[in-house]
Amino acid sequence: MADIIDGRAIARQLDEQTKADVDALVAAGHPAPGLTVILVGNDPASEVYVRRKIEACERVGIRSSEHRLPDTISQEALLTLIARLNVDPEVHGILCQVPLPAHIDTGKVLGAIVPEKDVDGFHPVNVGRLSTGTGGIVPCTPLGIMKLIHTVIDDLTGKDVVVIGKSNIVGKPVANLLLEEEATVTVTHIHTHGLPDIVRKADVIVAAAGAPRLVRGFWVKEGAVIIDVGITRVPGENGKTKLVGDVAFDEVQHAKAVTPVPGGVGPMTIACLLSNTVKAARAAYGVNTDVNSDIDRDSGHHTFTGSGSLPN
Repeated sequence: MADIIDGRAIARQLDEQTKADVDALVAAGHPAPGLTVILVGNDPASEVYVRRKIEACERVGIRSSEHRLPDTISQEALLTLIARLNVDPEVHGILCQVPLPAHIDTGKVLGAIVPEKDVDGFHPVNVGRLSTGTGGIVPCTPLGIMKLIHTVIDDLTGKDVVVIGKSNIVGKPVANLLLEEEATVTVTHIHTHGLPDIVRKADVIVAAAGAPRLVRGFWVKEGAVIIDVGITRVPGENGKTKLVGDVAFDEVQHAKAVTPVPGGVGPMTIACLLSNTVKAARAAYGVNTDVNSDIDRDSGHHTFTGSGSLPN
């Protein structure tokens, strides 16, 4: 049976470190880091995500604020708000929840957030820094994926890794992070031929295609490590629905370790958002930002729930 990589437990460890970093900043006389979330409209999923992020901020001592705007707001007005937040010294992280209404250019809005406060890591400057290995803020989900991988594999040098999906949010940035660690990376997409044969060679599989149960058991070699980024609601029993990932979980128990859905990558995304906010605050205060590495490679922090068991 495969070990289950408990994303909730690892996220709690990261939150503990983030809280310690916040406490250290406050003890040194600095204001607590501040994160501002912009929510346009009333998309139900976005409402849930924003609430979870605000609650997470409270747990670690980050000051949080919200700007809830009607879906009729003009792009100009939204950009004016962002410009004001860009120069607000009490705001260290700005997060504009997507999707945005159709009349607003999402790329232009996200690009208007200054790179230093872009805690999502989506600004072209941060994307460029990531692709060239020159620092910047790393996108939250890819950063969380790397931390999960490192609970199982300390050294990725020479490992064959297959990333399924080439999105700008997950696939491309995580591929860059893996390359920085000397892994041999193959990125696949919807037009890739012979996907099962490609995946079967992988020591590590990052499934981020948004296709439920795409990765079948016969695609996965014995002892591989699987990070399942996908999350899709599908029909379940008795007329109810359930959440599933991109991996046929029951079929991959011959793997070394696998993340569950839910309870794997999701909790790490929010934990990394908080960590990024503190990193941005430290930079703003001129405090050394290299004290703790972005990606934890400490082999002493392996966290599983045990063979074949799902976290509660």
